[in-house]
Amino acid sequence: MESQLIPIIIQLISGAVGGNIAGAAKSLSLGTAGNTVAGGIGGILLSQLLPLLTNGSLDSTMSGAIGHIAGGGIGGIVLTAIVGLIKNAVASKA
Repeated sequence: MESQLIPIIIQLISGAVGGNIAGAAKSLSLGTAGNTVAGGIGGILLSQLLPLLTNGSLDSTMSGAIGHIAGGGIGGIVLTAIVGLIKNAVASKA
């Protein structure tokens, strides 16, 4: 159980950091809590989907923790940026 939980925690934390990095751009910011939550979710999603999208080919090039950190961080950045852009588009129409 612990060995399955540690990668998810790593993905969540690196995603939250990535979300806050993306939120540093004022046009994409969701606020600190929003950046953290969106980033954490994005980090877990991308890290879980990455092996499926690449047919496991990244397993040989990126070792365990480094792959979880990179996937989580990038996922956090991407999801926070997408949600920030949608939020701005909706706000500009209102």
